[in-house]
Order: sequence, then structure tokens, then C-alpha cells
Amino acid sequence: MAAAAARRGRGSASGGGVVLLCLVAAALLMEAVPAAEAGGKTYYVGDAAGWGRNLDWWLAGKTFYAGDVLVFKYNKEYHDVAVVGGKGYRRCKVPRNKDTVVLRTGYDQVTLRRGNNYFICGMPGHCDAGMKLAVKAW
Repeated sequence: MAAAAARRGRGSASGGGVVLLCLVAAALLMEAVPAAEAGGKTYYVGDAAGWGRNLDWWLAGKTFYAGDVLVFKYNKEYHDVAVVGGKGYRRCKVPRNKDTVVLRTGYDQVTLRRGNNYFICGMPGHCDAGMKLAVKAW
């Protein structure tokens, strides 16, 4: 009976060691995946200047992934952020349907989905003046 208990004890300890080894290996593998590939990186649109016109300079050199977050900072008295499709982006029009999302807090966070993500300022004339952003996420 004592031998059986000893065997159970050794078995439990070695099983715990295997679990610990697996957890350590998983942690190392997770660290090996670049943050960009794992998603979840946060970007401030326009950096210190914030959400504004002609942001092609801000997009240059960046690679976005599904799960990354864009933070739009702006004066909510004068601007907003409308999440639109390609047609709304090209035409600078906020669709009038229940699926359209228009954000107006002045500090909006949007999680990118895989593919093309389009944003415009819905205030009259702002998009036409260049206050729009197209982001492709991998």
C-alpha cells in the first residue's frame, strides 16, 4: 500500500513537471510571434496631430493586422468618425442605414477587421477636403 502511494506521488509530481514544461514552452512560443502578427497593436491616427485631413503621410511604412486598434482623437464639436464601406469612402457619403456606425466622442477606438477598413469625417465638406482614411489590415 505504501509502495502504491509512493508511485502515485511520483506520478503526480512528474505529471506536474510535464504541465509546467508545456506552459513554459507555450509562453516562449507566444513571445516568438511578433506583436504585429498577433494583432492588438494600438495606433493613434495622425499621431500628435490627431484625426485630420490628408493622412497618407501617417500611413506610410505601417503594416496593420486584424485586431489592431486605431484611436481617433479630435474635437467632437467639429468632427466625427464614420465607419463606411468602399462606396461611402469613394463618394464621401455616410450611408443612411442601421448598420452605419458614426462615432462622436472625440476619442474613439476602432478594432480593425481583416481587409479594407474605411473611415470618413461625416461633417459636411470635411471628407471632400481630405478627412478620410483607408486602412488595409492583414
